[in-house]
Amino acid sequence: MRNRSIAMSFAAVLVSLAPASGLAAEKAVNISLVTPVSLAKEADSVTAFRLNILYGKNTSVEVVDLGLVNHTTSGLSKGLQWGVVNIAEADFHGLQLATVNYNAGSFEGVQWGFVNHTMNGDGLQFGFVNFAEKIHGIQIGFINIISQDGFLPVFPIVNWSF
Repeated sequence: MRNRSIAMSFAAVLVSLAPASGLAAEKAVNISLVTPVSLAKEADSVTAFRLNILYGKNTSVEVVDLGLVNHTTSGLSKGLQWGVVNIAEADFHGLQLATVNYNAGSFEGVQWGFVNHTMNGDGLQFGFVNFAEKIHGIQIGFINIISQDGFLPVFPIVNWSF
């Protein structure tokens, strides 16, 4: 009996020392009022559908991401991201529709909004102000900025880089 309690205590200590990142998981659905008031944790990735009533933050979202402020932090997010503000700190592939679309990683697809920003783009930016550090594609808008390798660094109506 004594050996069993020692083994159980040892197991409990090992479990408590396990890294917290191992607790992150994939969730099919997340509904968030304001992160952290949500079904899934901030460290979880969402694989099918996320609804952010005010603000939602997860590592990545696939398929559909709807809400006022949609925020992803790491990993590849893909699908439809539709909100007032879309923030992708990592890579995004798909369609972003919002007043402000901000992507700090690589972007592949279409950004449609009043202000669009990407560091590395591949596709179309359609908005009033479009900014890309580097893009392989087309910008359509009032002000179009491509910092590296664009037709011109700043050009109205249409700018491109191939």
